[in-house]
Formats: sequence, C-alpha cells, structure tokens
Amino acid sequence: MVALTKGRTTPRIEGDLRQGAVAATAVLFVGALLMRNAAGFITNGQTATGLVGVGVGHADVSNAGGADGDVNIEYRTGCYSFANSAGADEITAADIGAVAYAVDDQTVAKTDATATRSPAGVIEGLDARGVWVRLDEALTKAAAA
Repeated sequence: MVALTKGRTTPRIEGDLRQGAVAATAVLFVGALLMRNAAGFITNGQTATGLVGVGVGHADVSNAGGADGDVNIEYRTGCYSFANSAGADEITAADIGAVAYAVDDQTVAKTDATATRSPAGVIEGLDARGVWVRLDEALTKAAAA
C-alpha cells in the first residue's frame, strides 16, 4: 500500500460492542465471561490455558453442532462483576490492579492455579456483588505478560 495523496474516511469502532466468531461446539450465554482461544475464536470462560478474556456475552449463542466460526456473537468490553473464588484463590482488596484468572464463565480467581488458568481481565474492585473485572483484551494481555 502506498501513502495517501488525499484525505480518506477511516473506519472505526465506537463504544464497547464487539463481534467475534464462535469456537466449535461452544454454547455461550448472555452475561457470561467470554474468552478468545489461541485460534482466535470466542469461547466460554473456563479453567484452561491459551485463552484471554474479551468481554461479556450480549446474547445467547449456540454453535453446539458447528465448526469454528460458523456463528458469531456480540459481546461487550468494560468492567463487570463476577463471582469470587474461595480459599487461597479468593481475591481481596490487596489484589486490585492485578490480573484475575478465569475459573468458569462466571467465576474469577487470584491465581493461575499452577499455570492451568488463563487471564480473564484486570481487577478493578470488590463489593457485595463480587469482583469487578475490567475486560479489555489488549490490557489483559499486557498485564499478564
């Protein structure tokens, strides 16, 4: 591609609504923690490696009988509340600013459980609802590096 010789309209994404291709056999629910797998497809939050949190499901989507990318899902980035793990993996106020790790599609933990969990997002706070996690794929990758 060569440098511009006149002005152009450059496409952009506004707001927090995104769309992504769904992984094979995945069944995703509205409000669920969603993650991108190593192949680039959206799947559920889960205890697994090679994933990174991307957002929260905007609708129920099933790719139960499909191959990678057969369907898409709309999801939102931002800060969301998830259930907190217990015991040694319970997130506390001292963990604000650190990475939270996915346990399942609604629970986050303080540790990667000896390299068995993937980063979900960055911990923003805690309250009676649970752990507030910032879901921003680029931020999470940088924080987990």
